[in-house]
Amino acid sequence: MLKLGVQTQNVIGDEAPRQDFARLRRVGFDCADFSLHKYLLNTDIYQMKLNSFFSKTTAELESFFSPHKEAAKQAGVAVHQMHMPYPIYVPKGTKELNEYLWHEVAPKSMELCSFFECKYIVIHGLKLARFLGSEDAEWGETERFIESVTPMAKERGITICIENLYDSIGGHLIEGPCCNAKKAAARIDRINEKYGAEVLGFCLDTGHANLIGLDFEKFITTLGARLKVLHIHDNDGVRDLHQIPFTFTRTRENTSSTDWEGFICGLRKIHFDGVLNFETGPALNAFPKTLHEDVLGFIAKIGRYFAEQLDGEERA
Repeated sequence: MLKLGVQTQNVIGDEAPRQDFARLRRVGFDCADFSLHKYLLNTDIYQMKLNSFFSKTTAELESFFSPHKEAAKQAGVAVHQMHMPYPIYVPKGTKELNEYLWHEVAPKSMELCSFFECKYIVIHGLKLARFLGSEDAEWGETERFIESVTPMAKERGITICIENLYDSIGGHLIEGPCCNAKKAAARIDRINEKYGAEVLGFCLDTGHANLIGLDFEKFITTLGARLKVLHIHDNDGVRDLHQIPFTFTRTRENTSSTDWEGFICGLRKIHFDGVLNFETGPALNAFPKTLHEDVLGFIAKIGRYFAEQLDGEERA
């Protein structure tokens, strides 16, 4: 059966990581998606507020995270993937801000990914189509950023994963970076061929896909083996809520808001053998802390349902 993972945001604290990772394992998770982005929030970045967390030396950062790494190992939880702080570039940001993101936050994130013995790190592409006039020009800048950290990825055996995003214009949601699976596949292949290694892969975000109406099955099958990691979560089709799957409906008949059947069918067709990872940290905010373990257990149970659907069809 496929392994299960969940993001550490609102799940693993800095005060008692040993206790938190033990709880994660107890409720049924094998893996963790380390939320590195919680140490430099996107809301602060967009407001051009920088803290000093990533100004620490690599040695200082590793010392800070040593209890987390040891706690995960002791609990038997693998840090399977990690999310780099985002955005990594702010279109109207100051030169100082963007240089800090690019030359301090990004490489140190790669170092921490290696420190955690983590295989995958997810990045957000640069949202620049409106500023540069085309998606191709936007990708050119994203690729320039990728090239800045790709040598580190190859040296450390890390796969950088681009993620399908959404954007908003005048309150209307539109496709953001990396929403064309065919283009993404070609770009991943070209860069991997250049480096002679799997330095680039893809992260499917189910919530983002639902917001802009992507065809799950077609998108997944187009990516094929390039799909390395998942961000599984749900929303109402209007806002990026990061809630528990099967939470939202679109009709009075309670038809699910998200095409989970297409999701399962797509993963089945490509014989996905990665981790069923949930990006549902915000969902915990809706529940009292005394219920968090039950909520995590329920999310893990949904993960087992997905795994059984995939595993059962393979045996049949």
